[in-house]
Amino acid sequence: MEELLGKQVPHSAQAEQAILGSMLIDPRCVADVVGKVTATDFYHTANQQIFETMYTMFSYSQTIDPITVLDQMKVRGFYRENESERYLRELMQITPTAANVMEYCSIVQDKAMLRSLLEIADDVKEMVSDGTGEAGSILDAAERKIYALRQGRNTSGLLPVSQVVNSTYAQIQEAAENQNAIPGLSTGLPDIDKRILGMNPGELIFIAARPGMGKTSIALNIALAVAKNTDKAVAIFSLEMAREQIVSRMLAYEGLVNGKKLLTGNLTAEDWRRIGDAASVISNTNMYVDDNPVLSVADMNAACRRVDNLGLVVIDYLQLMTSAGGKQKYASESRTQVVSDISRMLKIMAKELNVPVVCLSQLSRASETRQDKRPQLSDLRESGSIEQDADVVIGLYREGYYNQECETPNVAEALVLKNRKGEVGPVKLTWLPEYTAFAPYEGRYDDEY
Repeated sequence: MEELLGKQVPHSAQAEQAILGSMLIDPRCVADVVGKVTATDFYHTANQQIFETMYTMFSYSQTIDPITVLDQMKVRGFYRENESERYLRELMQITPTAANVMEYCSIVQDKAMLRSLLEIADDVKEMVSDGTGEAGSILDAAERKIYALRQGRNTSGLLPVSQVVNSTYAQIQEAAENQNAIPGLSTGLPDIDKRILGMNPGELIFIAARPGMGKTSIALNIALAVAKNTDKAVAIFSLEMAREQIVSRMLAYEGLVNGKKLLTGNLTAEDWRRIGDAASVISNTNMYVDDNPVLSVADMNAACRRVDNLGLVVIDYLQLMTSAGGKQKYASESRTQVVSDISRMLKIMAKELNVPVVCLSQLSRASETRQDKRPQLSDLRESGSIEQDADVVIGLYREGYYNQECETPNVAEALVLKNRKGEVGPVKLTWLPEYTAFAPYEGRYDDEY
C-alpha cells in the first residue's frame, strides 16, 4: 500500500534472500544468524515464513537442508505447491557463499529498524493530527515506543505465537544448561534468591514493613549487590532520604564501619581506610540516585528510559509518591485510589523497561494490634491493587524491634507473602544494626521455626 502511494518502504530483498540462501547451503552459519535477526526483521512474508521454519528447526536441533525445510513448511502450513520448492532453489543459486552472511544480517536489521521508526513516526503524526492528547502525553508515548525499539523489542501489540514458543523454548534450554543458577538477578541474600528465584525482568517486587524495620536497608543491600556483581545499571529513586544519606549507608555496609561513626565523624585510621576502600568499590558501580521527593511514576519511567543497560529500579517508597502521572490528576480521588493507580503503573513500567522494579511500602498499624506482629498481605497500607499487581511481596519482621530483651535480637525474617513463581513462607536473615544492613543467616542462634 505504501509503495502504491509513492512511499518506498525500507527493505532489501537481496539481503533477505542472501541470508536464507546462506542458511540453506551452510547450516553452520544458522546459529550466528538466529542470534542476529528475527523473523519480523524480514519484509517479505515468504522470507519471514522460511526463516521462521529454519529458526524452529534449529531450536529443536533438527537437520536443515532444502528437503527438510520444505517438509517442515508443509507441516506449518507455509508450503505452496511448486512455488515454494522453486523459490528455495533460487535462494541457493543466488547465494554462492555464506561467508558474508553477517553483513547481510546487518543490512536486514538496519532496514527493519528504519521500518519501525517509520511506523512510530506515522503513529505520532496521527496522534498529533487527531488531537487525542496533550503534548506531554504524546511525547511520553513517542519516547516509550523509541525506547522499546532501542531495546530490541517489538512495538506492535500482537506477535505470532510461534515466535513466543521459540523464545520460551530458548529460556527453558538456558535454564536447563544452568540448573544451579537462579534465573534472575541475585538479591545478594541466597536464601531469598532460592525462594523467589531471583529478580526477573518485568517483575514488580514489594518489600513491606513498619517504620524502622529495615526496608530501606534491605533495598540498598539489594541495589548494591546487583551493581557490584553485574554490569547492569541500577536506578534508585529516594523520596524520603537525601542522596548523601543513601551513600552514607552504603559506605557503612560495604566498609563494615559503624553507621553512627559516619554521622559523628568519630573515625579511626582503620575506619578511614575501610571507607576509602568502600568508596572505591561503590564509585566503580553503575548506580544512579534521584532524591526528588515529588516524583511520579511517569517521571521515573522517563528517567529510566534514558539509562543505558538498566538492570534494576529501586523506589523508596510507594506511599510518598504523588501520582502515577501528573501531581494534580488525582486531587479529587481517595488516597487508596491514587496508590492503586501508582501500583498498576509501576507494574506497567516494569514490563515496559523489562527490568525488575523493587518498591518499598509501609504497612498499616493493624499488625501492631495482633499478638503475632508478623506482617500479612492485608496489612499493606492503602493496598488497593498492590496485592494483585505485585509478582512478589516480602514482609520484614524483627522480634528485637518489639522486644530488645529477646534471645535473638539480631535474627530477622523476610516473609515471602506472595510469590508468582513458587512457594511463600519465612526466610531467616541476620540483622546488623551497627551497619544498618542485612546479611545471610548463618545459624548462629538456636531458635528454630
